[in-house]
Amino acid sequence: MSGTFVGMPAFPAFPSAAREAVRDTTLRGNLRHATHTIRAKRAKAVAEVSDWAELREAGKRIKDRTLRHLDHYLVRLEESVTAAGGTVHWASDAEEANRIVTGLVKETGESEVVKVKSMATQEIELNEALEAAGIRAYETDLAELIVQLGRDRPSHILVPAIHRNRGEIRDVFAREMGGWGRPAPEGLTDTPAELAEAARLHLREKFLRAKVGVSGANFMVAETGTLVVVESEGNGRMCLTLPETLISVVGIEKVVPTWRDLEVFLQTLPRSSTAERMNPYTSMWTGTTDTDGPRAFHLVLLDNGRTDTLADEVGRQALRCIRCSACLNVCPVYERAGGHAYGSVYPGPIGAILSPQLRGTASEIDASLPYASSLCGACYEVCPVAIDIPEVLVHLRERVVEGGEVTRGGNKVVLRPAKGHAAERAAMRAARWAFTYPGVLRTGQRFASRTRRLHPRTLPGPGRAWSGTRDLPPVPAEPFRDWWQRTRGGNDVKGAAE
Repeated sequence: MSGTFVGMPAFPAFPSAAREAVRDTTLRGNLRHATHTIRAKRAKAVAEVSDWAELREAGKRIKDRTLRHLDHYLVRLEESVTAAGGTVHWASDAEEANRIVTGLVKETGESEVVKVKSMATQEIELNEALEAAGIRAYETDLAELIVQLGRDRPSHILVPAIHRNRGEIRDVFAREMGGWGRPAPEGLTDTPAELAEAARLHLREKFLRAKVGVSGANFMVAETGTLVVVESEGNGRMCLTLPETLISVVGIEKVVPTWRDLEVFLQTLPRSSTAERMNPYTSMWTGTTDTDGPRAFHLVLLDNGRTDTLADEVGRQALRCIRCSACLNVCPVYERAGGHAYGSVYPGPIGAILSPQLRGTASEIDASLPYASSLCGACYEVCPVAIDIPEVLVHLRERVVEGGEVTRGGNKVVLRPAKGHAAERAAMRAARWAFTYPGVLRTGQRFASRTRRLHPRTLPGPGRAWSGTRDLPPVPAEPFRDWWQRTRGGNDVKGAAE
């Protein structure tokens, strides 16, 4: 997987991309307004549930149990889907998944597909693979449509076009819709009702014409082989019922064992994502029937780094994610930098821990993502499945700096420490040595206090990257141990200090 989109340059490291983003005042205004609005609505919706903490813990335990026995539940899912008339395909990586889907579409003789709930297909760059094979894919979610027409990239999990305001959307519709199908109405304004109506008219002809639909899924129930999509616009219902052939590309971590387990997530996901008590459209399908829905159903189970992530006892908790995007809406880094700076279809805090595990940390962007955080912990507090994102971030930072053994492609490999962290490693080793010997630590503290008037305001050399955006903390006039001995008469100072 390249990690890039057609027509886009290779992604720079997060600090460089974020530095450019924060200079865009329009982008920052759009993000601030949208994230604060969603955040407030979510908090109100969650507060209505008296047992939210219990639901959160239940979701965490269900996901952890499923991940521990993922091999069992995936086999059971395959058996259930097959028994219901569907066909299951296994894709180890993006290339294999794209080859499977492209081949299935070609077998139908069609050259167009409609799509819904397609984060996994964005991850593998399916649209580009289909285009290379002469097949045009049409996104049908309103925000995804805006992104596609604008030749843009998603910047949010829930609201992919969050970086666009209404005026920009109107301009995109007026300029681009005609090249993709029905043009925008003359005199289109930026009122939400008119924009939505323009999108509805544009998409309706595609829904009625399409013979092949491509979807993702929020959940897969191993017990019955049922797939579940929750959405707010109805475009999912159209994509899942009108086409003759349905191809669903879903990450293997989306499986849940039973309907009873699903019930927990159908309470937590809507409130955490759209701040609704339940989604307006919850579509479920099991295989095929003779009278309703597609006549052929294919499920492509996507690995693409997920089993490698599963092998990491700390990092695997990222696979609990149910893609609610609550962590993005409370993250001070995301609010200022936006989603494009993360260089992945998964932006924000969850992207900062998921992308480096799915793709590895060899690239500049993936090695920098674990540092795209203040470690404030707000993401953990709002996560409906209790993913300790700060813990995983620190774990991945250690991997970047120190290297070590990881699983890639199902094999154990040893990573070399990333370039550019030699000074950090030396500083940490020096600190470890000083903390090991209390006498050395005391001497260093006293020396720092007595020379504090000579200390620079910024650090030289590699340290300039740290002090360029932070004030160096002033050194006190005397170390705490000396102060304690002076003011408390030295009582128990040796035992307390050492």
